[in-house]
Amino acid sequence: MSERMVEKCNQVLRLHGYQAQIEVVNDTLALQRGAALAVYAKTSSGGIIGADRAGAPRRTSEDIGKYVAGNLLEDLATGATVDHYLADQLIFYAALADGVSQYRIPRLTEHVETNLWLVETILGAKTEVNHNLVEIQGR
Repeated sequence: MSERMVEKCNQVLRLHGYQAQIEVVNDTLALQRGAALAVYAKTSSGGIIGADRAGAPRRTSEDIGKYVAGNLLEDLATGATVDHYLADQLIFYAALADGVSQYRIPRLTEHVETNLWLVETILGAKTEVNHNLVEIQGR
């Protein structure tokens, strides 16, 4: 199962000019049965963009591999410095940090909008999003 996910993911990435090195880990101590695929890419600017998906009933290994590769390619194509999973999670840390924090997100999501509103309302942080560049004035 894991090998089929990896093969499909690699196939899609190769079609788009990427050469991936994916390590298969069989965790015999996992609390639950099942499979998942998690991949990441290091960008030329030093960013790390990731994508993942867990297995589920009637979700084929090939579908998981294709989905993960597609998500990774989608975020990479935007020139973002963080992936869409991390985009909203950094907001609180940036609001608590000294000075201005900036990072480029793949797309503006409801999670990002909600967390920006929260740090503005609760912490009094000043925030701005302009062409997917998030800027947060911390304490």
